[in-house]
Amino acid sequence: MSRLQAEHLYKVFGRRPDEAVRRLESGSGRDELRADGTTAAVIDASFSVEPGQIFVVMGLSGSGKSTLLRMLNGLLEPTAGRVLFDGQDLTALSARGLRDVRANKISMVFQHFALFPQRSVLENAAYGLEVQGVARPERERRATEALELVGLAGWEGSWPDELSGGMQQRVGLARALATDADLLLMDESFSALDPLIRRDMQDQLLELQKRLKKTIVFITHDLNEAMRLGDRIAVMRDGRIVQLGTAEDILVRPANDYVASFIQDVDRSRVLTAATVMTEPQSGGEADACGCETVTPDTLVADVCAVSARVPHPVAVKDASGGVVGVVPQSRLIGFVGDEPGEPVPCDSPVRLPERKQVSARA
Repeated sequence: MSRLQAEHLYKVFGRRPDEAVRRLESGSGRDELRADGTTAAVIDASFSVEPGQIFVVMGLSGSGKSTLLRMLNGLLEPTAGRVLFDGQDLTALSARGLRDVRANKISMVFQHFALFPQRSVLENAAYGLEVQGVARPERERRATEALELVGLAGWEGSWPDELSGGMQQRVGLARALATDADLLLMDESFSALDPLIRRDMQDQLLELQKRLKKTIVFITHDLNEAMRLGDRIAVMRDGRIVQLGTAEDILVRPANDYVASFIQDVDRSRVLTAATVMTEPQSGGEADACGCETVTPDTLVADVCAVSARVPHPVAVKDASGGVVGVVPQSRLIGFVGDEPGEPVPCDSPVRLPERKQVSARA
């Protein structure tokens, strides 16, 4: 499986972009460049995405996240830095070489579906294979399988305007999957959908990922979506990555006030896990006193609270072998749930957990 690496990527629009990069490297700010008619869209972005990971880039409009994504497949040429995929330097490829990579190794799922209205659902799903030059019987077979994967079996002969927004986005996802590309780039792919449909598409993506183990870079401005989908998350502001880590890293250790302001409304009980809040048993007696109701290290804090509400003692955390690796006293749960980070909320009843955010962590 293939690894993606971004190394010190810059993208500058305007006059003398190379000079602008040198100024940024010397400490000049984005606003200084803007005064000269130059826009630094991405500044010194570096990260890696391991095979089979969902890597989420999140930030507000204008943070540079979509520009960053388009440098990963060569739709935009970096002003400086390079992108490596499967050991190949994509930034060194010719235009023809990039087209070949986009046709065979990297697929993209757009925000606004990008379906061809004059083509059927099956023909839309098979389009990437047509670009590859795959024979019609084979591409129709693979497109049919991809449509079945995304829950659209039986809709092959329909037209895009006969489908709901969620179904159209599923066609876009099927088109990306049909090519069997190693890397999927998803640019705000669910943001145009209604909240319930968006949630369904997130479920669909997570379910597909369990089966297919694709490498995915997912762009979003929605923190809840980022927390729910991302194995790792990069938070962008003004062209720079200001924090990089897991959902738990970002919630427990925000890098600065900007990140802290993002996470203040997140229901942490549905992101943090028992491994985050557990302590080591002080003695064998304490572990033995924890009773038969136990949890695993990746159990969500919300579910630990439900167990804690039923028992008078700390909740034992056991690993796959059945050994006790930690305990969660109720006192540790106080302060880990609530509307604000650190706000004490007694965990004596599961119904007292805040429910307006529906965020869950991925193992």
